[in-house]
Amino acid sequence: MVLEASGGIQRPVVRALGQAGVPVAVVNPRQVHDFARAVGRLAKTDILDAEILAWFGEVVKPDPQPVSNETMQHLADLISRRRQLVEMAAAEKNRLGTTTLSLRPGIERHLRWLNRGIGKLDQQISRLERTDPRWREREELLRSVPGVGPVLSATLLGCLPELGQLDRKKIAALVGVAPFNRDSGAWSGKRSVWGGRGNVRAVLYMGALTAVRCNPVLRAFYHRLITAGKPTKVALVACMRKLLVILNAMVKNNTPWNPELAVA
Repeated sequence: MVLEASGGIQRPVVRALGQAGVPVAVVNPRQVHDFARAVGRLAKTDILDAEILAWFGEVVKPDPQPVSNETMQHLADLISRRRQLVEMAAAEKNRLGTTTLSLRPGIERHLRWLNRGIGKLDQQISRLERTDPRWREREELLRSVPGVGPVLSATLLGCLPELGQLDRKKIAALVGVAPFNRDSGAWSGKRSVWGGRGNVRAVLYMGALTAVRCNPVLRAFYHRLITAGKPTKVALVACMRKLLVILNAMVKNNTPWNPELAVA
């Protein structure tokens, strides 16, 4: 069964199909739209959309996603809400530096409320992770890596259930940290990353920022790229990918952090 991601509306259907044992692939609507244009289907109705989805699934054969139970979905919702509050808090902090004195008390009250909300969500996420022994074990595994904190480990648990089930190339492409070629004939363009799960990628970026300072493997890798002339952002994205690949291998093999193995 192939469904389009539609802002969360598809979740009850995905859950029901998963409980019934029906494999489900939730695909990016942009991919289906591009596919429809490529085959000349420009008209749009519910019936035509269903036909295109079925055709897309038959031709592309997207991988079914792992079945997400209610607890995992709850964790993903908590993480999503935390991200929303963090973004609102960042916006309010920016406004605080530029607004008039008379408006600052209201912004400060809102900031305090947002920070309390973030703290409560952190507690809820931590309690939820402790309810499942497998989650506790996996969280300890992930947190053994220098640079991986509670936010990154919770995000990977709740928003990337494929971690440890895919190879290094597929997991990097799924998150959106795999560089894609832009070549034509003798011309070679710059590689770039795009697509993927933006919520996971944003938290992974912050984890990589920490890792290049405190993780000996990622720090050496980052400085080697910088010394070779790579731009800072390119080096950081490469570190994001390397960190994700390391975590994927650790979960797949159920092995704790080992700097000697991570160098490979």
